[in-house]
Amino acid sequence: MSVAKKPNKKITTRKLLEMKEASEKISMLTAYDYSMAKIIDGAGVDIILVGDSASNVMAGNETTLPITLDHMIWHATSVVKAVKRALVVVDVPFGSYQGNSSEALRSSIRIMKESGGHAVKMEGGIEIKESIQRVLTAGIPVLGHLGLTPQSIYKFGTYTVRAKEDVEANKLLEDAKMLEEIGCFGIVLEKIPSTLAKKVAKAVKIPIIGIGAGPDVDGQVLVLHDMLGITQDFKPRFLRQYADLNKIMNEAVGNYIKDIKDLDFPNEKESY
Repeated sequence: MSVAKKPNKKITTRKLLEMKEASEKISMLTAYDYSMAKIIDGAGVDIILVGDSASNVMAGNETTLPITLDHMIWHATSVVKAVKRALVVVDVPFGSYQGNSSEALRSSIRIMKESGGHAVKMEGGIEIKESIQRVLTAGIPVLGHLGLTPQSIYKFGTYTVRAKEDVEANKLLEDAKMLEEIGCFGIVLEKIPSTLAKKVAKAVKIPIIGIGAGPDVDGQVLVLHDMLGITQDFKPRFLRQYADLNKIMNEAVGNYIKDIKDLDFPNEKESY
């Protein structure tokens, strides 16, 4: 089994563009705390996303909507402290940018100043163009997000694949071109047909990061807790589980409890 190399050079938005130009795939994972971020940064991941998915995996909410800007800044601050190489991108949470470019700018500035993050991510296309432009004017890098946008889940009403029909697919392609034109450094495409994702990746010069968007994009992102098998009740088709930490941790805790009950822990060597 091959093992990924662990280069030391700091990842920047410019480096990501160079990686696409060189056909070098980009790796991206979520993280929400210092310990996990330190592990995956040390392993050599290119981008760490402090995702609003923290609302689900860290807080147990059904959707990403409840998480606040203060929550996101707290998580991002913890992650940034651990990171030496990866580019840290922070989700701007629901209600902190839609429909109000001034609010979008204030939210993004708070994230950058208070957490030390390197960029922000915002969901949507032409509908939030003004907000993205306002943030970009402040020199804040923006990663776009099209396709299935979880912050709009109540609008969609389902987590099924997006842009299967021509009208939505054409709009997504135009939105991607627009995001590139106004200055986004990359775009996440979530849960769309792989043929469409390939078309988008070829149509723009900025990196396209897929999640459930097939292999013909410039990189991939997964939620860390999903790919490590910590989460057990979420197993979509696009998820490859690289470990079963739920089982390992359950067994470890079970053994710990058993050793206490059996008077085996602590033993003489573990006592002062």
